[in-house]
Amino acid sequence: MRTVTTRSALLALSLSLVGTAGLVACSSGSGSDNGPKSYADGKTFAFAMNSDPGALDPQQSLTGNLTQLTQFAYDSLLSVAADTGEIQSQLADSWKVDGKTITLEIRDGVTCSDGSPFDAQTVVDNLTYLSDEANKSPFLGLYYPAGSTATASGSTVTIEVGVTGPFVLNALAKVPMVCEAGLKDRSTLTDGTSGTGPYVLESSVPGSKYVYKVREGYTWGPDGASTATKGMPAQIDATVVLNETTAANGLLTGTLNAATIKGPDAERLDKAGVESADLPIILGEQWYNHAEGHLTSDPAVRMALTQGIDYTQLADVLTAGKGIPTTQLAPMPPIACQGTTTGAVPAFDAKAAEALLDEAGWVKGSDGIRTKDGKKLELSLLVDNFAGNPAAAASELAVENWKAIGIKVNAKLLSTSQLSEPLFTTGDWDITWETVGVNSPDQMVPFLSGDTANNFSHIDNADYEAKVEAANAKVGSESCPDWLAAEESLFAAADLVPFAGSSNPTFLKGAELTTGAILVPSAIRMLG
Repeated sequence: MRTVTTRSALLALSLSLVGTAGLVACSSGSGSDNGPKSYADGKTFAFAMNSDPGALDPQQSLTGNLTQLTQFAYDSLLSVAADTGEIQSQLADSWKVDGKTITLEIRDGVTCSDGSPFDAQTVVDNLTYLSDEANKSPFLGLYYPAGSTATASGSTVTIEVGVTGPFVLNALAKVPMVCEAGLKDRSTLTDGTSGTGPYVLESSVPGSKYVYKVREGYTWGPDGASTATKGMPAQIDATVVLNETTAANGLLTGTLNAATIKGPDAERLDKAGVESADLPIILGEQWYNHAEGHLTSDPAVRMALTQGIDYTQLADVLTAGKGIPTTQLAPMPPIACQGTTTGAVPAFDAKAAEALLDEAGWVKGSDGIRTKDGKKLELSLLVDNFAGNPAAAASELAVENWKAIGIKVNAKLLSTSQLSEPLFTTGDWDITWETVGVNSPDQMVPFLSGDTANNFSHIDNADYEAKVEAANAKVGSESCPDWLAAEESLFAAADLVPFAGSSNPTFLKGAELTTGAILVPSAIRMLG
């Protein structure tokens, strides 16, 4: 996802995530299978982003393309193994959790791209910035618990978290660290970088290309990864390619090494023998505006909207017939909670939806649209257009379904950056199709509860909150049954409807990557 607003945490995430924009899936490689693959130094890795990432401040947005670019220039305190979900070292080489106290030992010898040292006090300065609500960072409450405090003593950082949880270290691993120069003058982060990461931004042309150069002497990547590893690119070219056909042509001609292609060009690439890897994602989530003053604040209206659509058919249209079941809100690997919530979403039943609206006092007029107390049942639907033509077709189908039960819905397709203002600032929306890509269910809590900007839908479900409290009292996977039950309570109440999953194929040529929900720079290998 691609907004520059300070409050958007949409993703992928999922898409985060990570959302579904940019390069979010990784693969085992490409090239001939007739012999062992060889790696080559000094090469450029070029990949396609489907929109511009906007301002580059890594702590002021969680859009998918920016999150991807952040990986090149910035490090986190910890990392998470893509295959096992195990917590690993990065800027911190040891860690301990004791109740609400997290202790981290920061590596010696870490330097910023300008040559300055990175130490424990810099970590504290980062976390202090995030914890200040005036700074409006979307990381607060999502990846860094509100009410937390951090202190430094030598190379040791001690964090007293305001709220503990089963996956607190997983969340902390999502927080990029900025160097002191960037913290002192954040304006330099808009179109530049100030981090400890394996690459440094050399040039940027918004809407076109972002070029990163490798840093020599980098040895503190995930689990001790180094830029001296054979095959790591000398340069990263992140190119904005708005059209999937153009991106597919780039792969076939060799001007691109990687691109996520979901439309009809994917079949063309398959036939041409271009390798790919699929990442399970949520492609369709239907959110309602629960805020006072919106007709969707009425549970009866939300339930009727939910029951009034055949989501199997809708998902088939949105995914161009390539959908997969959607069973939970945190499906991005490494998945923290294995399990399913299948059956919790109210079933398609147009007659029940109409009866519900009748009972609530909504009467059909001569035009087929219902009214109550002189007010028409007319709503807005804002759709993220990252899915292209299938998103337009699916929205038309939804509008027709809702019209059949007496609800007029005006659909509008917008880019993720355009969606940010109505969702997070003006609140001028009733229904939206947008996805949040995360890999642990606790990361969804700020979007689903509480009086915070991230809860853009203004959901208030006491059953969900009670089950979240029960989950937070447990450790790791022991909490998963409670998390899944919490999500079921939202679906059963028609507070939120996940309706379409898909595989997000990333095609590769001339490069090898390891599996993960987001591209890890230290895992790229250029093929000889």
